[in-house]
Amino acid sequence: MQEIIKSIVVDFHESDLATGVPRSLAVQPTPGKATVCIGVRRSGKSTYMFQIMQRLLDKGVSCHNILYINFFDDRLHNLRHDGLDNILEAYFSLYPEKKNKEEVYCFFDEIQAVSGWETFVARLLRSEKCEVYITGSSAQMLSKEIATQMRGRALSWEVFPFSFSEFLDYKQIDSRTYSSKNRFLIQNAFGEYWERGGFPEVRDVDEHLRVKIHQEYFNTILFRDLVERHDISHPRAVSDLAHWMINNISSQYSINNLFHYLKSLGHKLTKSSVSEYLGWFEDAYFFFSVPIFNASVIKTSINPKKIYCIDHALVPSISSRVLINSGHLLENLVFLCLRRKFSSICYYKTKNNREVDFLAQKHDRFRVLVQVCESLSNSKTRDRELFALREAMAELDLSEGIIVTKNEEEVTSWDEGKVSVVPAWRFCLQEF
Repeated sequence: MQEIIKSIVVDFHESDLATGVPRSLAVQPTPGKATVCIGVRRSGKSTYMFQIMQRLLDKGVSCHNILYINFFDDRLHNLRHDGLDNILEAYFSLYPEKKNKEEVYCFFDEIQAVSGWETFVARLLRSEKCEVYITGSSAQMLSKEIATQMRGRALSWEVFPFSFSEFLDYKQIDSRTYSSKNRFLIQNAFGEYWERGGFPEVRDVDEHLRVKIHQEYFNTILFRDLVERHDISHPRAVSDLAHWMINNISSQYSINNLFHYLKSLGHKLTKSSVSEYLGWFEDAYFFFSVPIFNASVIKTSINPKKIYCIDHALVPSISSRVLINSGHLLENLVFLCLRRKFSSICYYKTKNNREVDFLAQKHDRFRVLVQVCESLSNSKTRDRELFALREAMAELDLSEGIIVTKNEEEVTSWDEGKVSVVPAWRFCLQEF
């Protein structure tokens, strides 16, 4: 095994770094702590690690002081049994002069594939002169259990597919200037982003290939991150559940109605199994559940939740519906914009049972109410959306609310507050 690892290390030192498009992620390494980047597969975690490596090289760090291991490399399959200590033994046998004398920068890609990685990394941080960077496609790497096993030796950041702002960076369009010409470029780019979504690999491919790539992502997440990782004995049930969620994106669900749906297809499962499957999809950053806002934990748990996908453009590639609800896709897009910036997101129902799509909150208690409506051109639709938002604002004592549309823009004010109607492209670039 050590000879294989040596070969992997040397091959990497002799290769060029594929650094891709710079990301806006502000990772801050902290002495004595592992830097953990987590997110869905193919979101650009490895490329972001290469960008960090390139910055080190630009500062004069020798490539030999960089140790990179991708745990999805098939050659490392037996490492799960032979032990992670083989990595350090192989590396220091190549560069013995560096041990405890020079800073070594360790990059471990998709390390969650190997059990016991937490104790290995914690021991590495204690015993070696090093910085450690980790990527993973499991939200469990944020959990309290992992933090406990690492004894506080890890800080985590989430990596999502490209935001619209990052997509503009890739297109070399200034997102901060709204001159007539630049506004046209931004709006045109938003049309591309709407069709293609944020996964880096599909930026410049045609629709047919984009659909195939999205479907490959879906199947890989389904079978590697769920069926294989959790040794699921009913893979068809998991697939049917995933397709139901995709077909009902931005809609409400309950464990009870999912259970009865799968039961109607002939699957013999318990409600707890359905809940577990859904939790594993969320753990893989593929689906996100949004609860109702309620001070009561019990009421929050028994009310339906709403479901969203990691990428709005991936939904049409997977969905079995001929006609996709573009309003639901817009709501999914808005959710992802909020999810990148806010620590807590709920949907809200007023005392008169009117619904507002999102109540997002930061740790500093800053709140924003966001309603999503493709168009307000219909007077009944306009009144319904405004009434719901104004009621929620009054109940929550907020003076501002937002309605995100596909293209419309205006401001409606009254004595107690105002509602800003903003087009989706502008909302995606809004700072909170």
